[in-house]
Amino acid sequence: MASYFEVILFSLIGGLFSLIGGLILLSRRRYAEILADYAMPFAAGSLLAAVFLDLLKEGLEESTADTVFMATLMGIVIFFFAERFLHWFHHHHEHEDKTKDPTISLILAGDLAHNALDGVAIAAAFLISVPTGIVTTIAVAAHEIPQEIGDFGLLLAKGMRRRWVLFWNVISSLSTTLMAIITFALGSSDKLPIGWLLGISAGFLLYIAMSDIIPTVHQISADKKLLNIQPFLLILGVLVVGLVIHFAHRIAG
Repeated sequence: MASYFEVILFSLIGGLFSLIGGLILLSRRRYAEILADYAMPFAAGSLLAAVFLDLLKEGLEESTADTVFMATLMGIVIFFFAERFLHWFHHHHEHEDKTKDPTISLILAGDLAHNALDGVAIAAAFLISVPTGIVTTIAVAAHEIPQEIGDFGLLLAKGMRRRWVLFWNVISSLSTTLMAIITFALGSSDKLPIGWLLGISAGFLLYIAMSDIIPTVHQISADKKLLNIQPFLLILGVLVVGLVIHFAHRIAG
């Protein structure tokens, strides 16, 4: 039987290890600037892959299709109204900070929800056995690395300072440990509405990708050529995260 120490230790590894790629890039200003220029299409692809190849797939294994898709729809609607509120708030307080993009809050919320669900997966695996928990931790860390790189670059492209990108991603990663402790204390992930949580998280990430990132990618492609680097970076994001998720699930399975 796993102990709280093992769950806390490996959930910290699973959450914070995913920051390594972003930390390397943030430590080099030149790399961070390059990343910011090309991060948006890669982030869009990585989010789409995470939604359709990971979150929804896991949700359908944990609950019914009606539950998961209803939760996904709810996640999209919730974020729609959240974005309207944030834009309204930003418009009425724009004299305080004219450079801050109000959608940054949505991106951080989506990342927080995703990392929290990783904590549920890690704790649920440790409830089975310690080896299963360790393998799941490795799988979680592996598929989070490319997505966190995309998130780092996306936040930089949105104008967030490097130190704040690091700070909020550390906080988001710690949510993995918090949810792992809660799930382990409950004694079973069955006591949490996993299907709803996965569906809502998928809705959050899908909304961010489709309503904000992809339209921005179209907007910044000034030459409007059919074939340029932007579409290929989106496809690269899908392929990289999709392949990592595939192999991570094979390891964990």
